[in-house]
Amino acid sequence: MALAEASWPLLVFVVAGLFSPGPNVVMLTASGARFGFRATVPHLLGVPVGTGLLAAASALGLGAVLLAMPALKLTFQIIAAGWILWLAWRIAQAGRAGQATDRGRPFTFLQAVGFQAVNPKIWAVTLAAAAGFGIGLQPVQEALRLFVVFAGVNLCVCLFWTTAGHLLAPVLARPPVWRAFMVTMAVLLALTVILIFTG
Repeated sequence: MALAEASWPLLVFVVAGLFSPGPNVVMLTASGARFGFRATVPHLLGVPVGTGLLAAASALGLGAVLLAMPALKLTFQIIAAGWILWLAWRIAQAGRAGQATDRGRPFTFLQAVGFQAVNPKIWAVTLAAAAGFGIGLQPVQEALRLFVVFAGVNLCVCLFWTTAGHLLAPVLARPPVWRAFMVTMAVLLALTVILIFTG
């Protein structure tokens, strides 16, 4: 009970940090609308696992060590920015799933896990949580605590936004509405690049 009570501030922080729009929210909403809920499930499950692993690594000090190296940090920033802008371009060009001209597919589980390593918002939230919400546990126990909280909260967040995208699909049936939605999603995703160079 003491552990659960001590984790409430962390839980509130993580809910606020992960529920607000960021790369995962934008991509899952777009994927839910484009491919449907069922096809997006591997992506939906990969995000919480990847986020939990990054949170655990941050608790063990890995994130702080990597980001303390200026050359490595700059390399990470450039790779992350390039990948996110490329994904934004793909979203902007996306047709509806099932169209003859659409060759896109949703993220796989492993792609979603791997994407968290270049997701600036997840880095910021996990590093802040590791630095500010520790409760004096052994490093491995603290890493496990952060993994459980981040993965559990993010699973709920991912379910919500994927479902929202899926439910929007009928509203987006008309091509001009679809195009406006996908371009908006792409712009929102591209804007998250700002987080990379301001974090």
